[in-house]
Amino acid sequence: MQVAKVIYGSFFVALGVVLPIGFHLLQFGGVVFLPMHIPVLLAGFILGGRYGLLVGLLTPILSHLFTGMPPLSPPMLPMMIVELACYGLAAGMLYRGGRNIYAALIGAMIVGRIGTGVVLYLGTLFLGFHIPVWAFISGGIVKGIPGIVVQLFIIPVLVKAWEKYNQAGGSRGS
Repeated sequence: MQVAKVIYGSFFVALGVVLPIGFHLLQFGGVVFLPMHIPVLLAGFILGGRYGLLVGLLTPILSHLFTGMPPLSPPMLPMMIVELACYGLAAGMLYRGGRNIYAALIGAMIVGRIGTGVVLYLGTLFLGFHIPVWAFISGGIVKGIPGIVVQLFIIPVLVKAWEKYNQAGGSRGS
């Protein structure tokens, strides 16, 4: 485990806790702009799949403990834990696997949504969740389109800037 990656991973977790607070304070709407997703995806792209997975697992848990967001009430917190863990892992694995950044990003988004669907399905089978499929599609995808657009714009820009900075010898952590 590289110390720099642990430090950067901790930064991404902290950013994943603080960024949604700012969105809610400014009333931008976390469900619409998905601010917790951005640091997790960045962690996957910059630090790799393992660290992306860890950042994705820890961010919603710590955010819930410190801020109450996402709420514990099923299925929100379990969905966010699985979705973000899948995002971080898939982003790192797909990008390190030689994929184009946009293909890796879209692939990670799809894998994350599949993870959410699995949680909902298992919750329906074993825990009595009563969430119609349309509610999942509407809430998780349609309402999140502005956030998805933001992610498609900002994440490749930040990842490329990070890579350029590292190639110039700016950081030893990645």
